Amino acid sequence: MSYPENGHVEPGGATAIRTVSLPGGVDVEVRKLSVGPMDNNAYLLVSAGEALLIDAANDAERLLEEIGRADQPGPEAGVRVVTIMTTHGHHDHWQALDAVAEATGAEVVVHAADADMVDREADRHVADGEALRFGEASVRLIHTPGHTAGSTSVLLGDRHLFTGDTLFPGGIGRTTSPEEFDTAYRSVTERLFILDDETWVYPGHGDDTTLGAERPHLEEWRERGW
Repeated sequence: MSYPENGHVEPGGATAIRTVSLPGGVDVEVRKLSVGPMDNNAYLLVSAGEALLIDAANDAERLLEEIGRADQPGPEAGVRVVTIMTTHGHHDHWQALDAVAEATGAEVVVHAADADMVDREADRHVADGEALRFGEASVRLIHTPGHTAGSTSVLLGDRHLFTGDTLFPGGIGRTTSPEEFDTAYRSVTERLFILDDETWVYPGHGDDTTLGAERPHLEEWRERGW
């Protein structure tokens, strides 16, 4: 289906698809689908026959079917997933990781601080500022600790931000102590809200938002502590 205004997708429902045009004439297809009972969003980013998968969260069969038909005219063809990026170590974000990695041969990456939380050993640990390349495109990683120590957001171009459980419509991701909240709040204010208001936010669960829609509420979040 075409991409809804709020990025809404249903668990087990149709994939939302949009094309993002980057500087230099590079187009990236963004495919968003919801998998599993916790309405986890998985994102397949496609460029020139290669793809980056953000969060192999659940339902490996569904993810592999999506990979098989992404950006291709025929049902038997598919893109080559070169990397699977896990945004953070919570179990609901990597339940299909082992099966999808085995089927695709993709490199598995996660921030080192969350590596021990993920059952499948990463091929490589990634860090803040690192680029992940696929096809003619790349993304930049932004370490945003708080929800977990290794939580990492993924920036495509200048204005497409995949935040895992770091940032949602209405607030930051769940924290379990005032210290974790303070860390998470600093992460989003100092590392994410420095981007333009037009930056589109693709979270790890549920609908999308923009930084501009959320920015007026930052002080409210700080005062309530969640």
